[in-house]
Amino acid sequence: MATAETGHITGTKDKDYNLIWFTEACLDNTLRLDSFIQDAERDGDNEVAELFRRAQTESRKGADQGKQLLARRLSG
Repeated sequence: MATAETGHITGTKDKDYNLIWFTEACLDNTLRLDSFIQDAERDGDNEVAELFRRAQTESRKGADQGKQLLARRLSG
């Protein structure tokens, strides 16, 4: 399922744009999950809060990996 490169529209190659988007989405998810954790804790639902904490940890990992990869590519 090959599609045409759209970097000519954005000025950024698709794969680079996707990496930037992924990193931002992980960061946004980390912030959003903090609110979800607080909601679950306020309702006394530790099981749901723990699920969201695990998801938040994974989102942080994704954001960190994306930032590292971006840094290497932007400096090179």
